[in-house]
Amino acid sequence: MLIDPEQGYRAVVSRDARFDGQFFLAVRPTGLYCRPSCPSIAPRRRNAEFFATAAAAQQAGYRACRRCLPDIVPGSPEWDVRGDLAGRAMRLIIDGVVEREGVPGLARRVGYSERHLTRVLTAELGAGPLALARAHRAHTARLLIETTTMSVADVAIASGFASVRQFNDTIRAVFATTPSELRVAAQRAGRLRQHAGPGRVRLRLPVRTPFDAAGILAFLGARAIPGVESTRPGRYSRTLRLPHGSATAHLRPAGTHVECTLRLADLRDLSTAVSRLRRLFDLDADPGVIDAVLAADPALTAAVAATPGIRVPGSVDGTETVVRALLGQQVSVSAARTAARKLTEAVGEELPTPEGELTTLFPSAAAVAERASEILTGPARRVETIRAVCAGIASGDIELHVGVDAETLRSRLQSYPGIGPWTAGYVVMRLLGDPDVLLPQDLALRNGARALGLPSSTEALAEHGRSWRPWRSYAGMHLWRAAAAGITL
Repeated sequence: MLIDPEQGYRAVVSRDARFDGQFFLAVRPTGLYCRPSCPSIAPRRRNAEFFATAAAAQQAGYRACRRCLPDIVPGSPEWDVRGDLAGRAMRLIIDGVVEREGVPGLARRVGYSERHLTRVLTAELGAGPLALARAHRAHTARLLIETTTMSVADVAIASGFASVRQFNDTIRAVFATTPSELRVAAQRAGRLRQHAGPGRVRLRLPVRTPFDAAGILAFLGARAIPGVESTRPGRYSRTLRLPHGSATAHLRPAGTHVECTLRLADLRDLSTAVSRLRRLFDLDADPGVIDAVLAADPALTAAVAATPGIRVPGSVDGTETVVRALLGQQVSVSAARTAARKLTEAVGEELPTPEGELTTLFPSAAAVAERASEILTGPARRVETIRAVCAGIASGDIELHVGVDAETLRSRLQSYPGIGPWTAGYVVMRLLGDPDVLLPQDLALRNGARALGLPSSTEALAEHGRSWRPWRSYAGMHLWRAAAAGITL
C-alpha cells in the first residue's frame, strides 16, 4: 500500500482525524510514530516519514508516541476493502491466526507459500507476518493496560503473548517503557476502568463517525435469535463461539466508540472476539469516503443525508451466516428468524454458564448436517441444501473464514444445488465484509430502488449500480432501508 507523502503531510498539518489508523506518521528527530491528528507540533516535511502499518514503523526503529496513542484508533478500512493477498492475510492476522496456527497456518489459509506471503506483505505493508502479528499483540496489550485494571499476567494472555517475559520485552521494544509505567500514566489521566471480574473485560471500541448505530441495532434486533442474541433499546448482546471456548458480548454504541463488555471462557480469545465484533458492527468503515461516492448519485443524495455513516452488518460465525442466508431465501425476516430459533432450540449448544437471556451457541455445522432433515420444515430442496452445505463446512470442503478469496467462496457455494448468486453474494458481503456487493435479484432491494426513483429491474439496477463502485454494499443498505417493508434478507 503506497502512501502519497504530500497527501499524507497535508493530513498531518491539518490534523485530519479521518486518516487516523489509515497510515502512520514517523518523526525522524524524535524516533516516534504518531497518528496523523497528533496534537504535537507538525514536523518539517523533510523530517516526516509515512508508513502503512504500525508494524512497518516499528520495523524501521520508531516507537509509539505517548501523547497521541497511535495504536488506540479504529483499524484501517483497507483490510475490509481489499480482497488481495495482503488484505486477506491482514484480516486473519487481526483475527489471531498467527498466534493459534503460526505463519504456516496463515499461509495455508490464504493458499500461498510462507516465503511468497512474507515477500508480498513486506512489499505491500512494510513488514512480514510475524512483525504484523507482534504489532497487533502490542496494540491489544496497550489498550488493556491503559483502559482496564487487569493484572499484567492476564493482559499478556489476553493479548496473545506466549509468556509474561515476551510481553514485557515487546512493550519495552515498541513503546520504550514498561507495562507498569503505561498503567501509572493511564491512571493519572483517568483512563482506567475497574476490572469487571474473572473472565470479564470492559472495553471501548473506537469507531469512525458518523456511525448509524440505530440502523445496525435495528437490523440485528429484527433478526435476533432468542437464546443466542438479545436486544434492548440502544444495546445488543449475543453469544460467541471462539477458538478456545465460548463467550458472551454486550455492546452499547456511545458516540465515538462502542461500549463492549465480554465474558470469556478463555482470555486467549479476547483479541479474536474484539476483531469479530468490530466486523459485526462494521466499525472500521470510512463513512466520509463512502457517503461522498453514494451522495454523488442524485437518487441517493437525500438518503445519504438522512442516514450518514450507514453500515453493513458483518458476521461473527460463518456457519451461522450461511445457514441464516439459506433460511431467509424468499421468506420474510420473521419467518427466517422462527426457523433459526427452531433449529437452535433443537441442536444449539448450551453455554456452560448461561447469562440472563443468553443461554445458547448457534449450532455447529456438524450438528445441523446431522439433524436438519428432521428439524426443518419448508421446501425439501432448501432443507437438503442446508444439510449438504453444512456437511461441506464440517468436512472442510467449504472454508469459511475472513481470509478466503471472495470469488473462490462464491464459486464453492454456488456449486451446491439450491445456492445461487443472491445467497452467495449475501454471504460474501456479510462474512468477508466485501464493500462492493449489489444484489439486484432481491425483491425488497428493487422495491427500495423504485421508491428512490432508480431503475427497478434486475438488469437495469445492476447497470446503474456500477456508478456506486466500490461501495455497492452500502448503497444496497440504503435501498433496503428505503423499502420500509417486505425485506427478505
